[in-house]
Amino acid sequence: MPEPAIPVYALVDCNNFYVSAERVFNPKLEDCPVVVLSNNDGCAVARSAEAKALGIQMGAPWFQLQPLVKQHGLIGLSSNYTLYGDMSARVMQVLRTFTPDVEVYSIDESFLRIERMRQLWPCLVVMGQAIRTQVRQWTGIPVCVGIGPTKTLAKLANHIAKKNPQFGGVFDMTTCPEGELVSLLSAIDVSETWGVGRRIAAKLDAMNIRTVENLRRASPKAIRLHFSVVLERTVAELQGISCLALEDVAPPKKQIVSSRSFGRMVMTYEELGEALSTYVLRAAEKLRVQKSVAGALQVFVMTNVFRETDPQYSNGIVIPLPNPTNDTLKLVAAALYGLKRIYKPGYAYKKCGVMLMDLSPQHQRQGSLFSQVEDVARHSDALMSVLDSINARYGRDTLTVAAAGTRNTWVARAENKTPCYTTRWSELPKAWAH
Repeated sequence: MPEPAIPVYALVDCNNFYVSAERVFNPKLEDCPVVVLSNNDGCAVARSAEAKALGIQMGAPWFQLQPLVKQHGLIGLSSNYTLYGDMSARVMQVLRTFTPDVEVYSIDESFLRIERMRQLWPCLVVMGQAIRTQVRQWTGIPVCVGIGPTKTLAKLANHIAKKNPQFGGVFDMTTCPEGELVSLLSAIDVSETWGVGRRIAAKLDAMNIRTVENLRRASPKAIRLHFSVVLERTVAELQGISCLALEDVAPPKKQIVSSRSFGRMVMTYEELGEALSTYVLRAAEKLRVQKSVAGALQVFVMTNVFRETDPQYSNGIVIPLPNPTNDTLKLVAAALYGLKRIYKPGYAYKKCGVMLMDLSPQHQRQGSLFSQVEDVARHSDALMSVLDSINARYGRDTLTVAAAGTRNTWVARAENKTPCYTTRWSELPKAWAH
């Protein structure tokens, strides 16, 4: 029998994805400093290269950037997640024309297994350039490609491809001479390593491990003594041993929060209930995606602390659930019960939200002595499957709960939102012949 092929991964990452998606349908944004703003047009969550050159930091409040609007023509766009989600799906579709082994990591990143593609692409850099060209031609989105024998190294290779223009947007770590590789990794801060956050980076710094190359040279066993088995595997991956699954670095969330500020102040219980029900819908969707159930939820409300002349009030309550569930109807009912307990009339509310807590795997759902939990759960799962499949096919909130309402007068501001060019007939881009 032939020996199994040694794994080779390509990480394909969209460049400045939200901004790039906007530029596909508005070429006038090319070469302009552009930021995409968070919900309620609060702060910058995506920046073009030109905006970064102006020194704009991630999370910078939009109101503080107004001088740059006048001085440098900075453009701020409201987030258009419907557009970004559809453009992401189109990019992933293109990637699957190269290999069926595509593992979506985030809205703008995917890992590809490409060792079997060597017969068609003996030079993987050429394959990477072909990926860049085809994604750009078919979707308009620019991407960079990093290639490595492990996912961690592929992610670092992508970082190198982005930061070093001489590589033309593609870097293959599998063919890089050791001396050059040492030089490149020595110039990268250890915090850029996949799965190494600020806290871990600070602890590593105290151990004189400040660069990716320092971490690569560390003893995996010594790292495990001070940290975790995941970081031990990360070191092994840096040394070329593939051992990290995607879920090792991105485990299911232990809590799921859904909350946003309102576009205007909300006074009534009815409007608060509609907003809260909508947030529960979003949280429940995420809960089912990661195949978990919640054993409790917290509901909270608050006024605007910055309006000092207004009476202030904030409160929260935790509602334990009789049986862990991911059923939207049950979660909405529990959330509204909690809201009734903490709502006080006479206040101008700025924000409310829900946190799903006590999460556990769906297949480990705890039974109950006094109810037929398995039968109830089976019917609930079937109903939620129908709900999710209809909304996936026809668009979010095609099928929803009555408690979420239809007016949505409380929704966050989106004063500079672009059309949903690819998902609504009424907002399709138009081309005029002269």
